[in-house]
Amino acid sequence: MTQSPDADLTRTALDLGPVDTLEEGEVMRVAAEDSGYEADIAVVHAEDGGFYALDDECSHESVSLADGFVEENTLECPMHASAFCLRTGVPETPPALTPVKTHLVTVEHDHIMLHPGTPRPEAQGS
Repeated sequence: MTQSPDADLTRTALDLGPVDTLEEGEVMRVAAEDSGYEADIAVVHAEDGGFYALDDECSHESVSLADGFVEENTLECPMHASAFCLRTGVPETPPALTPVKTHLVTVEHDHIMLHPGTPRPEAQGS
């Protein structure tokens, strides 16, 4: 993973590799020490073909969401099945009640670019 400045964003983008690095329906955990962000991040290649990123820790229990399941536009926690919206981080099913933070993911020159700490536009009002 390499870091490169992004002219449109004030934060540094992290190059996670070519888009085919992450198959549709798969999740990649990016460690805090690799991203420079305060927590691990789960990066998802969703069933709609888009790339999304959420804080990796479930807001209900301290469980890695990267070990969970991609279901349509949600990431389901492997412990108690709370499903978090990939666009907003809002839990759509209990027992989780608190949203998790989202992070912007872009595709540049066929590479997945993670912008740690920069929320997705849909999540800023959440």
